[in-house]
Amino acid sequence: MSSPCETPDGDRLDHRLQRAILDRLGFPATPPANLEGLRAVYGAWCQRVPFDNFQKVIALKTGKPGLLPGIRAVEFFEAWLADGTGATCWPSANALQALLESLGFEARRVAAHMHDAGVFNHGTVIVRCEGHDWLADSSLHTEAPMPLRRAGFVQANAAFFAEIEYARRDRDTDGFILWVNAPVSPEYLACRIFPEPVEHAYFVERFEASRERSPFNSRPYIRRNRGEEMLVLVGSMRYVRSARSLSGKSLSRPEILQTLRDDFHLSEGILERWAAAGGLEATFEEYTGPSFPPAARRPPSRR
Repeated sequence: MSSPCETPDGDRLDHRLQRAILDRLGFPATPPANLEGLRAVYGAWCQRVPFDNFQKVIALKTGKPGLLPGIRAVEFFEAWLADGTGATCWPSANALQALLESLGFEARRVAAHMHDAGVFNHGTVIVRCEGHDWLADSSLHTEAPMPLRRAGFVQANAAFFAEIEYARRDRDTDGFILWVNAPVSPEYLACRIFPEPVEHAYFVERFEASRERSPFNSRPYIRRNRGEEMLVLVGSMRYVRSARSLSGKSLSRPEILQTLRDDFHLSEGILERWAAAGGLEATFEEYTGPSFPPAARRPPSRR
């Protein structure tokens, strides 16, 4: 097993691939490895790299051999450049960590309890920058990195509510909870962050374990930020969340394909492979995956 600081071969981004990624993110020059650069790279990620399950669903439905796709950063970025897909939390966090590390940032993989459910079901990234730790979550798209500090933090951008709550774990160990708006409901999501670094092998293990049970194994799920709003497709429902409202609309089969092209910029190739694997039909099947109760508490600023 690799150490927390070791970069596996499949996560080493050569200059050609790094340059292609930066071009797609909108950087004509390499951003600096400082807080300004971190904010720029993470903000571009939230606007241009979706959280989605398309590659995973194709692999599961076709019985593709080997590891689930995207858990190696090179594979993740090659798919994103070719087809516009991202991935779910474990591969997307691994890819963001690899990108930041290639740019000179001190970035580490960490694990978390999404929904504060008491189980490690979420991967994310912490960056040590200018003497402080910053959370850059590849999946929840907070639009700006969040400082992890005992005083807590509330993001000023109302379009993407996010709050850090300090949550001491024991006398000598700090912990934190990231609060965000639930993407498609008026509730809040709580994600308990454990700041210690974990190995790449642990991300592989947890992603592979999600084959058995996950909200992202059949019906489509895709999310990204667009300007000052969040776009989400869950099953056949398209949602738009802004600082002022949350609206949803049920889509037909042609409308689903159109929004995946127009709103999420997925390629015709990936849409054809997804539909051929049964992904489009699964959109209209009854959801049978895991569910989580609403958060029992509210963020500190909303209590």
